[in-house]
Amino acid sequence: MSDVADWWRTEIIDMEPGRIHLRGIPIQELIGQVGFAEMIWLMVRGDRPDPAQARLFEAALVSAVDHGPQAPSIAAARMAVTCGLPLNNAMATAVNMLGDVHGGAGEQAVEMFHALRRAESVAAGLDGWIAARGKIIPGYGHRFHTPVDPRAPRLMALTREAVAAGACSGAFMALGEAVEAELAARKGRPIPMNIDGATAVIYAELGFAPPLARGLFCLSRSVGILAHAWEQQQQRGRNKGPTPPQYRWTYDGP
Repeated sequence: MSDVADWWRTEIIDMEPGRIHLRGIPIQELIGQVGFAEMIWLMVRGDRPDPAQARLFEAALVSAVDHGPQAPSIAAARMAVTCGLPLNNAMATAVNMLGDVHGGAGEQAVEMFHALRRAESVAAGLDGWIAARGKIIPGYGHRFHTPVDPRAPRLMALTREAVAAGACSGAFMALGEAVEAELAARKGRPIPMNIDGATAVIYAELGFAPPLARGLFCLSRSVGILAHAWEQQQQRGRNKGPTPPQYRWTYDGP
């Protein structure tokens, strides 16, 4: 049976009737003893964060839970409910919309920070990034929150506290601030860090790989998705599209 048992290999869970061990720890020793954020860390990473790391990690998760019905994923969840889908299908519909454009900036920002660390300078690194990936710098500026995304300064303040507590080095925090300064110098006006940039700083500081930044964002935003889907279910409504029915789209055909 070894060929069957080895078909899937995992270090995450060991289970048999009457026994569940997650990362080598009996589930009953985790229930009631660790918070949900710490549990996410344990499952993904295989180790346990220290208290300062756990606080910073949880702050990043909390910061991205919702951004209103104008966010495509939230709108999709609410529309899915009005089409008769249950909560789990509405959540799946919404999470499936978190792609490169809506939901991917955090991952891209972590990738960029790592690339900038390998560059001769922040300026040279940005030039290389723009040449390879285009003019949009992930994690900076916001189409809605101007001049400042209120979430970013708070997260950066908490990052500074975590650095002071020895939870992380501060290297990516300094890099994120250097990018902000470089962009302001190039544009002649502030281009502040946004939520994606601030959470990218935190996830990079805590040692999460770039793809996990998107996965963690999906976990965060799932909270808002569930809340909106449930609210829409209570409000009822049937087959609601993106705009009220009295408004029509622009027709450009023959």
